[in-house]
Amino acid sequence: MPVVRLRAPLSELAGGKRELELDGSTVGEVLQALEREHPDVKGWILDERGSIREHINVFVNKENGQEDTAVAEHDRLHVIPAISGG
Repeated sequence: MPVVRLRAPLSELAGGKRELELDGSTVGEVLQALEREHPDVKGWILDERGSIREHINVFVNKENGQEDTAVAEHDRLHVIPAISGG
C-alpha cells in the first residue's frame, strides 16, 4: 500500500501518526481513505468536492501530485500544508 507522510498539524489530527499505509490507486482515493480512517482530518486536505485544497501540496515520490495522479504499492505521498504569514 502507498505510504502517506503527514506533517503537523495534520499528523496531530490523525492521532499523532506521521506515516500511514493507506489503500488506493490514485492520490484522491488514498486521501479519501485517510479521511475515512481519521475523521478529524476530513475537510483539511480535500474540499467538499474531493479536490485538494489550495493551501495543501501533495507530492508523490517527490513529484507534484493531483487527485487523479496514479499511485502504486510502494509510492510515498507527502502531504504538506502551505506556510503563510504576513
